[in-house]
Amino acid sequence: MQEAFGNVNGAVDLHVAFDGEDAIAFLKQQGSHTHAPRPALILLDLTLPKMDGHEFLAYIKQDDDLKMIPTVILTASRTEADIDRAYQCGANCYISKPGRADDLYPILRRINDFWLKKVKLPIGARLNGDAASIQRHRKSG
Repeated sequence: MQEAFGNVNGAVDLHVAFDGEDAIAFLKQQGSHTHAPRPALILLDLTLPKMDGHEFLAYIKQDDDLKMIPTVILTASRTEADIDRAYQCGANCYISKPGRADDLYPILRRINDFWLKKVKLPIGARLNGDAASIQRHRKSG
C-alpha cells in the first residue's frame, strides 16, 4: 500500500498502523506516536488484529476529536453485511480491493484525486497532506 500510494502521490506521507489499537494510539498521539501528524484521510482495512475495522471505525466516529477525519474503507470484503455495517459505523466511502495488485493503482489514483485534491476537508484535516493507512500488516523484525 505504501509503495502503491507513493507512486500515485509521492507528496503524501502514508503512515501504517499494524492493528486497531496501534491506529488509535497513532490518532491520539499516544505512546510511541506522540509526534504523529493528524491525517487528512484514513484508509481502513476491516481485517485488523486486536480490534477489527468496524470496532475501530465506530470508536473514531464517536470521538469528537477524530470523527471529522474522512475514513475510506479499502478492504477485500465484498459482503453486504460488511458494507452495511461500515456505513452504519460512519464510513465515508467503501471500496473493495481488487484481486490483482496492478488494479490497485487506478483506485488509489481516484482516492487521491477525490479525497486529497477535490473534497473540501474540515480544517483539522487540512493541516497536512498525510494519509494514514490502517491495515492488517505484519511487523518486520
